[in-house]
Amino acid sequence: MPKVLRLILGDQLNMTHFWFEKTDESVTYLMMEMRQETDYVIHHIQKVVGFFLAMRTFSQTLQKKGHRVRYFSLDHPENRQNLKDQLKDLIQKEGYTRFEYQLPDEYRLDQILKEVCESLPIPSSAVDTEHFLTSREFLKDFFKGKKTYLMETFYREMRRKYDILMDGKDPLTGQWNYDHDNRQALKDKKLLKKPLIHPKRVKEILEMIEKAGVKTIGKIDSEQFTWPVSREESLEILEYFCEQLLPNFGAYQDALTTWDPYLFHSRLSFSLNTKMISPLEVVQTVEKYWYAHQNQISIAQVEGFIRQIIGWREYMRGIYWAKMPEFGDLNFFGHDRKLPNWFWTGNTKMNCLKESIVQSLDLAYAHHIQRLMVTGNFALLAGIHPDEVDQWYLGIYIDAIEWVEITNTRGMSQFADGGIVGTKPYVSSANYIKKQGNYCDHCAYDSTKKTGHGSCPFNSLYWHFYARNREKLEKNPRIGMMYRTWDKMGNQQEVLDQAEFYLKNLDSL
Repeated sequence: MPKVLRLILGDQLNMTHFWFEKTDESVTYLMMEMRQETDYVIHHIQKVVGFFLAMRTFSQTLQKKGHRVRYFSLDHPENRQNLKDQLKDLIQKEGYTRFEYQLPDEYRLDQILKEVCESLPIPSSAVDTEHFLTSREFLKDFFKGKKTYLMETFYREMRRKYDILMDGKDPLTGQWNYDHDNRQALKDKKLLKKPLIHPKRVKEILEMIEKAGVKTIGKIDSEQFTWPVSREESLEILEYFCEQLLPNFGAYQDALTTWDPYLFHSRLSFSLNTKMISPLEVVQTVEKYWYAHQNQISIAQVEGFIRQIIGWREYMRGIYWAKMPEFGDLNFFGHDRKLPNWFWTGNTKMNCLKESIVQSLDLAYAHHIQRLMVTGNFALLAGIHPDEVDQWYLGIYIDAIEWVEITNTRGMSQFADGGIVGTKPYVSSANYIKKQGNYCDHCAYDSTKKTGHGSCPFNSLYWHFYARNREKLEKNPRIGMMYRTWDKMGNQQEVLDQAEFYLKNLDSL
C-alpha cells in the first residue's frame, strides 16, 4: 500500500482544495512551525502568532474531518526547524513512498522544494493551490512582446474572463474604472463603523515564541488577538464588510485620518493571503450583494474593491513570477541610505509618519495609501535602499508575503524596477497628504513651507528627488510638467540645501 506525505505550508490553508474532498488512510498531511520561516526577516509578533494560530486551526479542522495530520509546533522536540531536514527525516523514519506539495507562492520556497525533491529517494509531484484566478505564467504570456505590463489591460481581461460587473462583453454602465471617484478625505466621524473582530487569548503561543528566542517587532495583546484565523471567521468578516463597510469603501479608501485605522477597508488581506478564503468567492460575494442593494451602494464603491482583488492582487503575483529572481535586486535610482531608526519606533516629529508607523507597530496593519504615499513616499524621496524598504514591509505587516510585498514596495512604491509595475514614481509633497485627511493638523512641521525652520521635509525632499534624478525621469511623459515647474522656481538652491540638511539628519526628523 502506498504511503503518501503531503506538505501544507502556512499560507496554503485552503479547505476547499481537492486534496481534502475525501479522507485517505494512505495520506498524511505535514504542517510545521519553523525557525526557517520566523527568522528569514524580523516579523511583527502578530504576524507570527497569526500564522501559527491559523495553521493550528486548519490542522484541527482537517483532523476533525478524518484526515491524518503530522503537526510540528515550534517547540516540538522532533522539529528540525527547516523544510529540507524535516522532510528527509520524516521520509526516512516513517517510510513514505511518495511526496506531494502545493506550488508555493514564494520563489525562495519554490527553489527549496525543487532542490529537496531532487534529493529525495522517493517520487514527488506538485499541484496547484487552487486559489488564484491565473496561473504563474499567465501575465507573462498575456503581455508577451510588450515592454510594459499595463494593469488596466489585465484587469479588463479578468473582468471579462470571470464575468464580473459585466454586460456581455462590455462593463456595466459602460465604464471600466471609477478610480477618480474614490479619493475623498473623510470629513464625518459618524460614518465610521467598528470592525468585526474575533478576540482570542494567545498567552500560551506567545510564551512559546518568546521562549524560543524568536526576534520580533511590534505589539500584541495576549488577551485580545483580533485577526481571523479560520475560514469561518473570514467569511463572517466578508459578510460584515458587505453589510456595513462596502457602502463607503470606495469613496474613502485613500483617506488618511487619526480617527480610525481601518476606515472602511475589509481586513480580509490576511485571510486571502493565507488562502482561508479565495479571491473569486470574495468578489462574487461582493458583486452579488451589490446587485441586491444597488439603490443603497454606488458602483464606484464596488468596482474599487473588486479592482484591488482581481486586478491589482493578481497582477502583482503575475509580475512576481514573470520577473523573479532578478526583480529582487533592482535598484533603478541606486539608492543606498538606511531606514531612519524611527521606522522601528514611530518616534518622529512628522505626524503622518508617526501615525502610520505607530499604527503599523500596534496593529500589524496599514491601508494601501499609508503604505504607498506616507511611509513608501518618504523612503523613496529620502533615497532609502530598496532592500531596507523590502525587509521593513515584509516584516511589519500581517498580510506581507514576498510575492505581494516585493512587487508593491520595490516596484510600485520605490520605482526600483524602473517602470515595470508603475508608469511613474509615486511621490508627493505635503500637499497630497494634507488633502487626504488630518495628519498635518497637529504636526511639528508646516505643510505649506518648502524651506526654513519647521518646513515640512516632504516639500524640499520632493523637489530634491526630481532634481537629482532628472536624467532618469525627464523624458517620462507623465513627469514633464514637474520639471517645467521646477525650472521656473526661483529659490532652487535654497530648496536643495534644505533637503540636503534633512537628508543628513534623517534620524532626528
